[in-house]
Amino acid sequence: MTEELNVGRLVNTHGIRGEIKILSSTDFPEVRFAPGKKLLVVPADGSQKFEVTVESSREHKGMYIVRLKGYTNINQIEKYKGSLLKVPSDDLVELPENEYYFHQIVGCEVYTDEDDSRPLGTIKEILQPGANDVWVVKPVKGQDILIPVIDDVVLDVDIQAKKITVHLMEGLLP
Repeated sequence: MTEELNVGRLVNTHGIRGEIKILSSTDFPEVRFAPGKKLLVVPADGSQKFEVTVESSREHKGMYIVRLKGYTNINQIEKYKGSLLKVPSDDLVELPENEYYFHQIVGCEVYTDEDDSRPLGTIKEILQPGANDVWVVKPVKGQDILIPVIDDVVLDVDIQAKKITVHLMEGLLP
């Protein structure tokens, strides 16, 4: 069974002809909600998930208005408000070199570039405060370490080995 990635949430209906408002949680909404694309609906009430096909979509006030094939009125779709929309993890959009998905980074072990190459800990989350992302590293003991994702600090990312090598600039460790 393949892992599923969240691409949005069905937040409301739009009009009476079965269109839905989607709050996107993907960097590629124009790809995910393109006509012909398949999405998995994971109902908020815990009932069985099912596949739908996008018939049309458009961006509107920071959300996507989507019409799904086979859904032609508000009564058919209203019960799915709050549902998650997902895609299989093997349906990833190709990223440029040296860019990674969050799910590929979270869980990686972080090592220093020092001679003893000691492990710092495991990345537990990614923060997006502004200019650059910040990886939150959970050490074996002690408080979390914040690693800025900049070229001077992040030296090597090996997704296959789940290993990241960083250069600790002065002031990064508590």
